[in-house]
Amino acid sequence: MTAILGISAYYHDSAAALVVDGRMVAAAQQERFSRCKHDARFPLDAAQYCLDEAGLTAADLDFVGFYDKPFLTFERMLETYLAFAPAGFPSFLKAMPAWLKTKLHLPREIKRQLGKKYSKRLVFTEHHQSHAASAFFPSPFDQAAILTVDGVGEWATATCGQGAGNRIKLTQQLNFPHSLGLLYSAFTYYCGFRVNSGEYKLMGLAPYGEPRHADRIRERLLDLKPDGSFRMDMSYFNYCQGLTMTSRRFHQLFGGPPRQPESPLTQREMDLAASVQQVTEEIMLRMVHHLHRQTGLPNLCLAGGVALNCVANGRILREGPFERIWIQPAAGDAGGALGVALFIWHQLLDHPRDVQHPDSQQGSYLGPAFTEQEIRQFLDRTGAQYQHYDDEDQLCDDVAGLIERGQVVGWMQGRMEFGPRALGGRSILGDARNSSMQSVMNRKIKFRESFRPFAPSVLAHHAEEVFELPAGEASPYMLLVAPVSAAQRLPMAPGDSQLHGLDKLKAIRSTVPAITHVDGSARVQTVDGRNGRYHKLLQKFYARTGSPVLINTSFNVRGEPIVRTPEQAYQCFMATHIDVLVLERFVLHKRQQPGLAQVDLEDYLEKFPLD
Repeated sequence: MTAILGISAYYHDSAAALVVDGRMVAAAQQERFSRCKHDARFPLDAAQYCLDEAGLTAADLDFVGFYDKPFLTFERMLETYLAFAPAGFPSFLKAMPAWLKTKLHLPREIKRQLGKKYSKRLVFTEHHQSHAASAFFPSPFDQAAILTVDGVGEWATATCGQGAGNRIKLTQQLNFPHSLGLLYSAFTYYCGFRVNSGEYKLMGLAPYGEPRHADRIRERLLDLKPDGSFRMDMSYFNYCQGLTMTSRRFHQLFGGPPRQPESPLTQREMDLAASVQQVTEEIMLRMVHHLHRQTGLPNLCLAGGVALNCVANGRILREGPFERIWIQPAAGDAGGALGVALFIWHQLLDHPRDVQHPDSQQGSYLGPAFTEQEIRQFLDRTGAQYQHYDDEDQLCDDVAGLIERGQVVGWMQGRMEFGPRALGGRSILGDARNSSMQSVMNRKIKFRESFRPFAPSVLAHHAEEVFELPAGEASPYMLLVAPVSAAQRLPMAPGDSQLHGLDKLKAIRSTVPAITHVDGSARVQTVDGRNGRYHKLLQKFYARTGSPVLINTSFNVRGEPIVRTPEQAYQCFMATHIDVLVLERFVLHKRQQPGLAQVDLEDYLEKFPLD
C-alpha cells in the first residue's frame, strides 16, 4: 500500500487530499472544519480527517506533497518588489513576516503540523503542475490537451500542454504580472467585491449590464495576441507594488474611484462586469483554439481558478474546437492538494493510470459523512423533533411533495462535496418553477444580494429537454452555463424588453424562472445514479410534477462555509427561513422545533454585511 497526502496551504482555500494506491480516498477544504471562509492556514483538520477516513496516521504515509514551490514564489515576490521599489515597500513589509516565519521553512512546518510523526520524503510540485494533474488524471480521457488559468502560481499565470496515459507535459506559459485571473480580480475589487471570493458575484452581475467598456479594456489595458497571450499595461494596476488592485489611472479611465462595499450597485458596475466577462471569454476562446492547433486532440481538461468561470466554460464547450471538456470540480487552489498527490502517484512513481468513465472523481463526494446513529444522538441531545423514515422511496416522495408545495428544504446526505459547489450532499433545495423562489431564498435564507442567480439540478436524461447542452454532454459538477431551451422559454411580457439593471429580475423568462438568469441561461448540474439519494429525490419530484429540475444552492448562508456536520446543518436551519431539514433519513419541520424564534435579518446582516 502506498499512501500519499497532498497539501495546499498559505495562499487561498487550503485543503488536504489523500490518495491510496492511486485511488482518491478523501479530500476536504480546511474552511469546512475551521468555519473560516477561504481559510488559508495549514489544513490540519482536513488532513486529520483524510487520515481518519483511511484508518491511517501520519506515520503510515509514504509521501507528503505540497502543491507549490515556495522558493520560486519568494523569488518572484522579491524581483517584483525590487522592480517597483520604493513604491512596493509597504506591501513588502506586510508580506515578509509570514514568509520569514513559515513559508520559507515549509519542510519543517509541514512535519511540525503533522505532529512530527512523518519523517519521509516531501515533494514540492509547481503550482500549475498541480492544477494540470488535478485536471487530467481524474478525467475520462486517455489523452487530452490541458489548460490551466488562475491569478498566479510561482511565476506562471496560465499554462498549456497535454496529458497522455500517466504523464502530463506543460509546454507554454504566461508569466506574472500578466494574468487573466488578476485582471478579473482587479474588476472584482473595483466593483466593490472581495478579491479571491467575489469573482463569482461579478460573473453573476455581468448579464445585468452591457459590455460598453470591452473595447476600452482591449485597447488600453491589454495587448492581446491571436493565441490568447497578452501583456497588461501595468500603469493601470497596483497589485505589484501596493495593497490595492487598481491604480489612480484605472479609476480615471473608468469614471471614478472603486465602489465602496455595501453601497448600492449602479449601472457602471453592471456594465464593467459585462465588459470584463466578455473579454475574459474572448481570451479563453483564443487560448483553447491555439491549444487545439498545437495538439490536434479532441479532448480538453481545465483547472485553475479561472476554470470556475462557468459562463466562459459554456462558451468553450459550445464554440470551441474541442469535442469534449472536463473541468476539475475543485479547480482553484484547493484542488492543488489532489493534483500533487496524483502527480506523485502517476508521474513520479510511474504507476499506470486506469481511465474511468465518466471520471474517477467519484462525484467529488470526498468529504466526511455521518452515520444515522450519530445524527440521532445529536437530535435527541438537542431536543429536536423529527421523523425517521425506514423506507427511502417514501422519504424521497414525501420530501418531493414538500418542495412541490413551496417548502424550502435543507438537504444533508452522505459525504460532503470537495470543491466550491454543492452537488446534493450539502444543499438547499427549492422548486425552480416558483417565480418568487429566487427572491425568497436570496433574502430570507441565504441573506445575500438579490441579483445572485441560483443553479438548477436536472435529471441527466432530461437535461436536453430543459437546457441547450450538446447531445450526450453531462455537467455533473455545475461548471457549465447553458441557455434554457427554446421549449422552456416564455414570450416577454409587454415592457419587459425595456427593463434595465436589477429591474431585469422582474421579467419571467421561462417555465423554470427561479433558475433562469436574466440572460436566459443557467449553471447546470446534471444528476444521475452517482448522486445516490439525491437522484432518487429528483426522480420522485419529476413523477409528481413533470419537472425534472430543482433549485440547488449550497447549504450555508453568505459569509459562512458550507455546512459539514449535522450540528451546523441544524444551526443553519434554525437561523434561517428554511422550512424543512433532511439529515439522511431524518426529517425535521421548522414549525415543530422547540425554542423557535423569528429570524432577525437586520441583526444577521450586522454580523455578516453584504460584500
